[in-house]
Amino acid sequence: MRGPEGTEDEPLFRPYAVTGGRAEPRYHLAMETLVSTVTFMSDDYSMLEPEQEAIMTLCRSVRSVAEISALLRVPLGVARVLIADLADEGLVRLHMPQLNQGQPDHNLLERVLSGLRRL
Repeated sequence: MRGPEGTEDEPLFRPYAVTGGRAEPRYHLAMETLVSTVTFMSDDYSMLEPEQEAIMTLCRSVRSVAEISALLRVPLGVARVLIADLADEGLVRLHMPQLNQGQPDHNLLERVLSGLRRL
Protein backbone atom coordinates (compact mmCIF):
# COMPACT_ATOMS: atom_id res chain seq x y z
CA MET A 1 0.00 0.00 0.00
CA ARG A 2 1.15 3.51 -0.68
CA GLY A 3 1.61 6.10 2.03
CA PRO A 4 0.65 9.78 1.69
CA GLU A 5 3.93 10.69 -0.06
CA GLY A 6 3.72 7.76 -2.47
CA THR A 7 6.22 5.67 -0.54
CA GLU A 8 5.55 2.12 0.41
CA ASP A 9 4.70 1.77 4.10
CA GLU A 10 3.54 -1.83 4.11
CA PRO A 11 3.91 -4.74 1.74
CA LEU A 12 0.87 -5.67 -0.34
CA PHE A 13 0.79 -9.02 1.46
CA ARG A 14 1.18 -10.21 5.01
CA PRO A 15 4.79 -11.40 5.39
CA TYR A 16 3.79 -14.56 7.22
CA ALA A 17 1.62 -15.60 4.25
CA VAL A 18 4.92 -16.29 2.46
CA THR A 19 5.85 -18.87 5.11
CA GLY A 20 2.44 -20.52 5.26
CA GLY A 21 1.86 -18.99 8.68
CA ARG A 22 5.02 -20.49 10.19
CA ALA A 23 6.82 -18.07 12.48
CA GLU A 24 9.65 -20.38 13.59
CA PRO A 25 12.13 -22.28 11.40
CA ARG A 26 12.66 -26.01 11.84
CA TYR A 27 15.91 -25.29 13.70
CA HIS A 28 17.52 -22.28 15.36
CA LEU A 29 19.20 -19.74 13.08
CA ALA A 30 21.07 -16.98 14.86
CA MET A 31 20.84 -13.62 13.15
CA GLU A 32 24.62 -13.66 12.62
CA THR A 33 24.48 -17.02 10.84
CA LEU A 34 26.07 -16.64 7.41
CA VAL A 35 24.28 -17.94 4.33
CA SER A 36 25.73 -18.70 0.90
CA THR A 37 24.20 -20.12 -2.25
CA VAL A 38 25.25 -23.63 -3.20
CA THR A 39 26.56 -23.40 -6.75
CA PHE A 40 24.88 -25.43 -9.43
CA MET A 41 25.59 -25.74 -13.13
CA SER A 42 22.45 -23.74 -13.94
CA ASP A 43 20.73 -21.04 -11.99
CA ASP A 44 17.18 -22.15 -12.79
CA TYR A 45 15.11 -20.85 -9.91
CA SER A 46 11.77 -21.13 -11.71
CA MET A 47 10.38 -23.54 -9.11
CA LEU A 48 11.09 -21.16 -6.21
CA GLU A 49 8.88 -18.51 -4.69
CA PRO A 50 9.98 -14.94 -5.54
CA GLU A 51 11.30 -14.38 -2.01
CA GLN A 52 13.33 -17.59 -2.15
CA GLU A 53 14.71 -16.59 -5.54
CA ALA A 54 15.72 -13.21 -4.09
CA ILE A 55 17.54 -14.97 -1.24
CA MET A 56 19.37 -17.20 -3.71
CA THR A 57 20.47 -14.15 -5.69
CA LEU A 58 21.54 -12.20 -2.59
CA CYS A 59 23.52 -15.12 -1.22
CA ARG A 60 25.80 -15.45 -4.22
CA SER A 61 28.01 -13.49 -1.88
CA VAL A 62 27.91 -14.54 1.77
CA ARG A 63 25.27 -12.67 3.79
CA SER A 64 24.04 -12.90 7.36
CA VAL A 65 20.46 -13.79 8.21
CA ALA A 66 20.00 -10.24 9.54
CA GLU A 67 21.27 -8.71 6.26
CA ILE A 68 18.91 -10.86 4.22
CA SER A 69 15.99 -9.81 6.39
CA ALA A 70 16.88 -6.13 6.03
CA LEU A 71 17.52 -6.27 2.28
CA LEU A 72 14.26 -8.12 1.60
CA ARG A 73 12.42 -5.86 4.06
CA VAL A 74 10.76 -8.79 5.80
CA PRO A 75 10.67 -9.60 9.53
CA LEU A 76 13.61 -11.60 10.85
CA GLY A 77 11.32 -14.56 11.65
CA VAL A 78 10.12 -14.74 8.05
CA ALA A 79 13.67 -14.61 6.71
CA ARG A 80 14.71 -17.39 9.09
CA VAL A 81 11.88 -19.66 7.93
CA LEU A 82 12.62 -19.04 4.24
CA ILE A 83 16.35 -19.60 4.71
CA ALA A 84 15.78 -22.79 6.72
CA ASP A 85 13.50 -24.10 3.95
CA LEU A 86 16.18 -23.41 1.33
CA ALA A 87 18.79 -25.12 3.53
CA ASP A 88 16.53 -28.17 3.88
CA GLU A 89 16.34 -28.34 0.08
CA GLY A 90 20.14 -28.14 -0.14
CA LEU A 91 20.06 -24.83 -2.02
CA VAL A 92 21.95 -22.73 0.52
CA ARG A 93 24.78 -23.50 2.89
CA LEU A 94 24.62 -22.26 6.48
CA HIS A 95 27.77 -21.18 8.29
CA MET A 96 26.72 -21.15 11.93
CA PRO A 97 28.83 -19.44 14.58
CA GLN A 98 30.43 -21.66 17.20
CA LEU A 99 29.11 -19.84 20.26
CA ASN A 100 29.31 -22.74 22.68
CA GLN A 101 33.09 -23.14 22.67
CA GLY A 102 33.67 -20.87 25.63
CA GLN A 103 35.99 -17.91 25.36
CA PRO A 104 35.72 -15.46 22.45
CA ASP A 105 38.49 -15.23 19.86
CA HIS A 106 40.71 -12.33 20.95
CA ASN A 107 41.87 -11.63 17.38
CA LEU A 108 38.28 -11.21 16.27
CA LEU A 109 37.52 -8.89 19.18
CA GLU A 110 40.60 -6.79 18.40
CA ARG A 111 39.55 -6.47 14.74
CA VAL A 112 36.01 -5.43 15.74
CA LEU A 113 37.37 -2.88 18.22
CA SER A 114 39.74 -1.52 15.59
CA GLY A 115 36.90 -1.22 13.09
CA LEU A 116 34.72 0.58 15.61
CA ARG A 117 37.51 3.05 16.37
CA ARG A 118 37.79 3.89 12.67
CA LEU A 119 34.11 4.88 12.53
